[in-house]
Amino acid sequence: MTMPVTYDLEDGIAWITVANPPVNALGHAVRAGLDAAIARFGADGGAEVAVVMGGGRLFLGGADITEFGKPVQAPSLPDVVNAIEASPKPVMAAIHGAALGGGLEVALGCHWRLAMPGTVLGLPEVALGILPGAGGTQRTPRLIGLEAAGEMIASGKPVDPEAACEMGLIDRVGEGDLRDAARRFADKLRGKPPRRTRDRPVPTGDLSDLRDRTAARTVGQVAPVTAIDAIMAATGADFDAGLAEERRLFLDLVETPQRAGLIHAFFTDRAVSKVPGLDATPRDIARIGVIGGGTMGAGIATSALLAGLNVTLVERDADSAARAAATVGANLDAAVTRGKLAPEARADPPFRTATDYNALSDTDLAIEAVFEDMAVKREVFAALDAVLRPGAILATNTSYLDVGEIAAATGRPADVIGLHFFSPAHVMKLLEIVVPDGTAHDVTATAFALAKRLGKIGVRAGVCDGFIGNRILSAYRRAADDMVLDGAHPYEVDRAIRGFGFPMGPYQVSDLAGLDIGFATRERKAPEAGPHDRRPVFADRLHHAGRLGRKAGRGYYDYAEDRRGAEDPAVTEIVEATRRDLGLTPREFDADEIVARYMAAMVNEAARVVEEGIAARPLDVDAVLLHGYGFPRWRGGPMHWADQHGLARIVADIERFAEHDPHAWQVAPLLRRLAESGGAFADLNAKDAA
Repeated sequence: MTMPVTYDLEDGIAWITVANPPVNALGHAVRAGLDAAIARFGADGGAEVAVVMGGGRLFLGGADITEFGKPVQAPSLPDVVNAIEASPKPVMAAIHGAALGGGLEVALGCHWRLAMPGTVLGLPEVALGILPGAGGTQRTPRLIGLEAAGEMIASGKPVDPEAACEMGLIDRVGEGDLRDAARRFADKLRGKPPRRTRDRPVPTGDLSDLRDRTAARTVGQVAPVTAIDAIMAATGADFDAGLAEERRLFLDLVETPQRAGLIHAFFTDRAVSKVPGLDATPRDIARIGVIGGGTMGAGIATSALLAGLNVTLVERDADSAARAAATVGANLDAAVTRGKLAPEARADPPFRTATDYNALSDTDLAIEAVFEDMAVKREVFAALDAVLRPGAILATNTSYLDVGEIAAATGRPADVIGLHFFSPAHVMKLLEIVVPDGTAHDVTATAFALAKRLGKIGVRAGVCDGFIGNRILSAYRRAADDMVLDGAHPYEVDRAIRGFGFPMGPYQVSDLAGLDIGFATRERKAPEAGPHDRRPVFADRLHHAGRLGRKAGRGYYDYAEDRRGAEDPAVTEIVEATRRDLGLTPREFDADEIVARYMAAMVNEAARVVEEGIAARPLDVDAVLLHGYGFPRWRGGPMHWADQHGLARIVADIERFAEHDPHAWQVAPLLRRLAESGGAFADLNAKDAA
């Protein structure tokens, strides 16, 4: 059996190397190995200095989060870090690739730190609902100061070696080969006494303002502000007391539902691309064609360019092509400003525009992003079928339409797939990969490979109106609209949903998307409406009044003087007039009932989506809502939230709502079965993973 930690003595230097692929996680075997290696170093008369380093592509990736929530096996990570710091002889960390979370805490326990160029150093634990629990909140402020440590830990944002060196987090940026750079630095440490971080001056200051700003930025989350409380414990003179307080707060956070939700989201991001039964080899993709240069098409082109792909964008005429090129150019300029694109790459991107489909004859994949109309899309696909080479993939960016019907316009339906990007496409991480029955497996595999290259979360979806996300959205948006018809104000609904943790309420989202989008969707689906379906007439009236949202300066909110939107009495008048005209007697809704109805509708429809196979697993639903619809990450996703909240409780809510509207509220069969059997949506994820 290969040991995850090795000890090699060369010319007075003890090389302690961690090799626990893929990320050198600090699981029990690694902790025990490090602890033993440090003890051996202390007893080794021939060893003058120790170098702790990682094998493979990085230093140490952090704690093994699969151990969270389980009894800790000794030695704990705090014990290991303390043992390193207590070494009677100098220990240095030679860092490359990444030192994140527990990995950086190990480095902080060392007496000196060297990091190679390109290394990422950070304490991102708040993203998992916890805080650095192995001395990170106590040693970091002693090295870089209270304010800098607070900003770094509460945000979870990493720093590069140059910034870390300037701050005092590390001592040197290495040059050349990692081992050579480490040897040169270690030679200078021979005979020096240990320089322990715990013995540095106690940091002074106050983080009250940072705590207030953090609380406002992370509404509803407990880890970021708790991390600041732990950092403030470092201002006490007793280092061990600070460590004890850090550990107490860490263990409190481990037991919170938010930690469980964030860990679930973490694993969901990694599991969602592992589609059951998909083992085909992807096709090679180097050249991308984009049809349509509006906001969505330009965003898709930008995303592909940022991933290093060659892009040809086709528009209907020269003026439209020029506007599309300008939009793409502005997107690339913004990417340079954000540090997402090197200036030299911006200077001459592999991008061109055209007005003829023949320009796509050598592309590997063409993505259509034209008007959401079946006839238009079928016309585009017939044209693409005539010019694309054999083996090229044809993709549609439709948000709702039947991808199989679009594929039928070609002579190669096996090469057709849906790639539903979310706007702005070069920023949003979600990509719904919509797979009709006739699509070839290697085309699906190619779509997932493309999603990974674009830096997106690819989620497999089946064919239905709205796929996963928009289909579920239609259900919980209908619940919101029904509440407004029955007496809730749109602003009350938005406030309640923001209070739950969404960054925006449904009516703020409408303003952002444009009320014309919602109106067009209602018109498209109107022929299918039954006699008991309720239409949000107030939304139609706002549309007809020209209140189309942010782009028009007013929608549900007024943007004339406040770009974030101000509540508008005129909207209240329209809503109340609508109720009078429809003969509805309004009643009051409190925030708890608003959230209960909104979430019950979301979970109920999601259960149908899973049972029908539109989503392969509940975790696919969670990924879609987390990355495309603003669901609060710290709640883990709607299916995880439902398990935590209680499925039987949700069923009881739906049955209560059905007493007044049995047409709108019917318990999904899967939800009822799970509730009655004591099961959970998580059971279905585990079953597929087994």
